[in-house]
Amino acid sequence: MNFEYGEKVDALRARVTAFMDEHVYPIEQERDHFLHDPANLWTPWPGTEKIKEAARAAGLWNLFLPHEYTPFSPGLTNLEYAPLAELMGRVFGASEYFNCAAPDTGNMEILAKYGTPEQQERWLKPLLAGEFRSAYVMTEPDVASSDATNVATTILPDGDDYVINGTKWWISGVMDPRCKVYILLGRTPNDGPRHRQHSQIIIPADTPGIEIVRPLHVFDSLHSPGGHCEMRFTDVRVPRENLLLGEGRGFEIAQGRLGPGRIHHCMRLIGLAQRAVEFMARRVENRVAFGRKLADQGSIRQDVAKSYCEIEQARLLTLKAADAMDRYGNKAAKDLIAAIKIVAPLMAQGVADRAVQAHGAMGFSRDTPLANVFTTARYLRMADGPDEAHMSQLGKLKIAEYNALPVR
Repeated sequence: MNFEYGEKVDALRARVTAFMDEHVYPIEQERDHFLHDPANLWTPWPGTEKIKEAARAAGLWNLFLPHEYTPFSPGLTNLEYAPLAELMGRVFGASEYFNCAAPDTGNMEILAKYGTPEQQERWLKPLLAGEFRSAYVMTEPDVASSDATNVATTILPDGDDYVINGTKWWISGVMDPRCKVYILLGRTPNDGPRHRQHSQIIIPADTPGIEIVRPLHVFDSLHSPGGHCEMRFTDVRVPRENLLLGEGRGFEIAQGRLGPGRIHHCMRLIGLAQRAVEFMARRVENRVAFGRKLADQGSIRQDVAKSYCEIEQARLLTLKAADAMDRYGNKAAKDLIAAIKIVAPLMAQGVADRAVQAHGAMGFSRDTPLANVFTTARYLRMADGPDEAHMSQLGKLKIAEYNALPVR
């Protein structure tokens, strides 16, 4: 792996950094205050579209989409995108300005990889243009969804349609009024193996029979404007042509979606952690307690040093995973994807915790992004699969791999 990014990526890093300096950092607190004002619940910050227009005009648009998805992709590899995602990830919500935000990114990859020309025309092209947003509908309240074979919502054929029935929860982005389409994972029962009994289907958000049961709090925050919600599907009817790829191929699609999505989370988490340690370094250099700068305290220096080491380790593992995805494909890189999904959120949570502690009570407030970094890292240890699921699968893979080696 080449540890130098190259001229193309260095130029893009400089452009993304300049764009963040001009358009994103200056409005960060304004946007945060707007989104936390109860009067603005489920309302996007009004300045979003203007910044998106500027990013698109600057050629900083859809950078996430891997180069193999021509003609939709800007041509970057996963390895080339990683440092750009880290820069965007430094500010909450900034990825949206570049049309690189979840869950849209994963849904665009599904449609680019598995969608028919008609599905791409109707849903992918508007998503690539940033005309509306989307949601991915998978997790359910009544089953352990970390084992997705438990997913029980049904997708049943009926004439020219499929009919969907079931309850879902922790579905991100649905409360945003710009969310116009869902991709749902559900069960298409058959006599085959468990991993061939699920499918994915496109559902327009205004389809009759969809009920928003309630929004869900994440550490006492509603995450407006998109939020996370519980929703119920009752005899929701969509045309058969909305099915993706074919019956029984839901997990095949899910693996194609979740690999890149998991590593994108890690890239952004590294950006958050890097910013947290920078906040910590400035705070301790300018704060005096008991007659000494905090920066002169040995324990504080250790916290900064440990944070630096952990961020660098996670960054290198992320780059290695991205490189393996580019060289060998997502399936072959699944051990590294699992490893970084275990490592990055826990790393960011620890770094944020130290930074909060160094700030004293200020660290709990919204005067800095640190409390949000901590809670985001904590819930991302559950999103896209809990730590335990990734460790179980990774451990199984490595036990088999190491037992296949000759004894030396």
